[in-house]
Amino acid sequence: MSDNQPFRPAEPQVVPSRRLRPSLVWAIPLIAALIGVALVIQTLSKRGPTITVSFASAEGIEPGKTKVKFKNVDIGDVRTVTLTPDRSRVTVTIDLVKEAESFAVEGSRFWVVRPRFAGSGVSGLGTLLSGAYIAVDAGRSSSQVTEFAGEEEPPVVASDVPGRRFRLYAADLGSLDVGSPVFFRRIEVGHVEWFALDPDGNGLKLGIFIKAPYDRFITQDSRFWHASGVDLRLDASGVKVQTQSLATILMGGVAFETPGGIGQMPEAAEGSQFGLAADRAEALKAPDGAPQTLVLRFRQTIRGLTVGAPVDFRGVEIGQVRSIDVAYDRANGEFFSPVVVDIYPQRLGSASATFRADATPEEQLQLLGNLVRHGLRAQLRSGSLLTGQLYVALDFFPKADPVRFDARLDPPELPTVPSDLQEIQAQVQGILRKVEALPLETLGQDAHRVMTALEGTLKRLDTLAARADRETLPEVVQAVRDLRQTLKVLEGNMAGDAPLPQETRQALKGLSDAARSIKALTDSLERNPEALLQGKKEPTR
Repeated sequence: MSDNQPFRPAEPQVVPSRRLRPSLVWAIPLIAALIGVALVIQTLSKRGPTITVSFASAEGIEPGKTKVKFKNVDIGDVRTVTLTPDRSRVTVTIDLVKEAESFAVEGSRFWVVRPRFAGSGVSGLGTLLSGAYIAVDAGRSSSQVTEFAGEEEPPVVASDVPGRRFRLYAADLGSLDVGSPVFFRRIEVGHVEWFALDPDGNGLKLGIFIKAPYDRFITQDSRFWHASGVDLRLDASGVKVQTQSLATILMGGVAFETPGGIGQMPEAAEGSQFGLAADRAEALKAPDGAPQTLVLRFRQTIRGLTVGAPVDFRGVEIGQVRSIDVAYDRANGEFFSPVVVDIYPQRLGSASATFRADATPEEQLQLLGNLVRHGLRAQLRSGSLLTGQLYVALDFFPKADPVRFDARLDPPELPTVPSDLQEIQAQVQGILRKVEALPLETLGQDAHRVMTALEGTLKRLDTLAARADRETLPEVVQAVRDLRQTLKVLEGNMAGDAPLPQETRQALKGLSDAARSIKALTDSLERNPEALLQGKKEPTR
């Protein structure tokens, strides 16, 4: 090797290693990956089902903030809130926790808890500070579902409350609302869950829930009625005020009772249907049976008579007014009021046997016609002097004019008589007509002449009285004085041994002797009447 040539190291010899050893640098990402997989596995293991709930509005719902709670325990979170394709509702996507898998079943109910003020009370005030949340009521089904339609109002009764549900049918809702209480003997035993109109609009139906163990008190013969507000009655025993509770005055309620006591009838099955009466008296009255419809013609004012007014027969309410109308009678040229009433013969009690239940309508009308011939008539009478309300009274009027009852009419017409007030008004009008027909001017002149003559007579009497005071009375006073003097003299002559009493006694004695002599003479003449002609006979010796 020369000094000018550069130094070149020897070529290295690469010898492959006999053992592959990993670098420690790769341990860090590997450990991180393992931790990530473990976290994912742990998250997936704790994650529950994802469900969607549709609401009419997303008021109070915020993705990532709004919680889903059951009995105030968090069981899920709201992930997203979107509109439905038709923009009529909103769809809320909810991630439930693993422990809440049992809520994703058919029958579960979801609703938004926010401050509410309704007829059933105030709720959700706690959300004023914490914010709205979605509450859930678990269903009892085992069928898994992931799509639900949210409730716009909170359910009245939770699904885990024991009890039974029934249906009521009513003519109107009154003051009832969802959540209104149901009472039994003034104890709150249930609530109204829902109500809906009938398809024909002639009534409505209500769903009620009765909690256990009170549901066993509902039998097939139970009666329900509106217990809303205050029931004020004024009768012969005084003023009566009845109400179930203060709550019913504000938001209404329903009450029920079983006539004859509990245990007489079997318990009602769940879903049984009952009628809802207007008040307790109507609910507990005996069944009326089929009504007999009649029409009444009143040719007088019917102010104060209303639809539903009672029809009374001698104190017993046997029906009510169905309709009131006004018609024109072309034959007589006057207006009249046809009033249609429904009569229930069974309300007459034992007397209803006269209207046999098995009798045909023709036979019942024949019996009614016989009663009309005996004087049965309808009359308007005043039910209250304070309110001026009228009612229809049925009674017998033997002196009423006979009328013909036509049973072929539909409905038949029952004859009427004027009311007592109308008769009094007619009599007063007749008296006024007679008074108007009197010659009042002539009578006034005669009365004036009589008063003038009477005034002259009184003046003359006054003159005579004055003259008597001046002339007659002094003479009368003097005569009285003279009479007193004479009586004193006579009293003195009759007292003691005065001559006048002695002479009077002697005169009386003489009169007595004369009377005895006369009696002896008459006895002698009675024995010897011929002595008047022959004289007294001498006695023979």
